[in-house]
Amino acid sequence: MKEEDISGVILAGGENTRFKGIVKSNIVIGTSTILERTIETISSLFGEIIIVTNTPDEFNVSSSCRFTGDQYLKRGPLGGIHAGMKASRGHSIFVFAGDMPFLDRSIIEKQIEEYLKHKPEILVPEMKGLYEPLHSVYSNELLGRLEDYLSEKSKPAVRDFFNHTNVSFFKLRASGKNIKAFININTLEEASEAEIGAY
Repeated sequence: MKEEDISGVILAGGENTRFKGIVKSNIVIGTSTILERTIETISSLFGEIIIVTNTPDEFNVSSSCRFTGDQYLKRGPLGGIHAGMKASRGHSIFVFAGDMPFLDRSIIEKQIEEYLKHKPEILVPEMKGLYEPLHSVYSNELLGRLEDYLSEKSKPAVRDFFNHTNVSFFKLRASGKNIKAFININTLEEASEAEIGAY
């Protein structure tokens, strides 16, 4: 397994109920949308970039990215992870939430290195006892198990699925730089505050 065997997957779907229907990935932070910022940060790290959304017409991004939609509808992030696996040409996928505007390339590179070294089925960042399953690497060998889980559960949870896998944790120090890299935007107020601090 090599670095180029990992596909970058951005989860740009979701119902966005707290944003009055605004697609969070299209929120502008600084001078670019969150999706544009994510692509800029990760594009040179992966052989392919896959954007998971059921409404691709809402996005205007590089033609080098591929879009795919959910096969399991209304299953939350796990449905998006499944869609990314199905669309991926690689051995694994590195999944990114579509609402994290301050991704840190150096953290991503170190996480890839750790994954390739130990080859767990999932590698999840851990900081001060908190986990971020939407900044994690997943082996595509989990596809069958994931489909079984999604078929059985009406409200599947990413963390519950971990119980069916060999998961390892990528431990990070709670420095200001690391904390910022994992900020996600949950409300319009948070988006405004992030935009002010983005320059």
